[in-house]
Amino acid sequence: MKNPIIGRRRTRELIVQFLFQNDFNPEPLDDALPQFWNDKKISKKEKNFAEKLIFGVIKNKESLDKKMSDYADNWKSERLASVDRVVIRIALFEILHCDDVPPIVSINEAVHFANDLSSFKSGKFVNGILDRVLNDIDRPHRETSFPND
Repeated sequence: MKNPIIGRRRTRELIVQFLFQNDFNPEPLDDALPQFWNDKKISKKEKNFAEKLIFGVIKNKESLDKKMSDYADNWKSERLASVDRVVIRIALFEILHCDDVPPIVSINEAVHFANDLSSFKSGKFVNGILDRVLNDIDRPHRETSFPND
């Protein structure tokens, strides 16, 4: 049986790659996504999950950046390292809009990518922002917002 955590982590890695690329070279998603998926080996379920997050993050980018700036003391989102900004956007979108993902999972994944892809202090910075957001919302931290079927 395939490990779902590894599948989701790999999928989130692709999401980070796409959104990072899109930040520097914004293209219409109808053109950019098929080209991006062209050489990726990804299941339909993983692709659907990825596209839900990609479309959601891009659609909500302004509000996510505003929330990020509100919680990053004295830091506007545009001043953050690009990778940090992207992983925080993804996690914020999941925390605020994806009831099927426990918020603690979103935070752990964001910290993982910040540590792996950014500076040595990024993981703590990303964790601090996301923890503050999570503490201000009314949502279970370690569970989905609805029971599993």
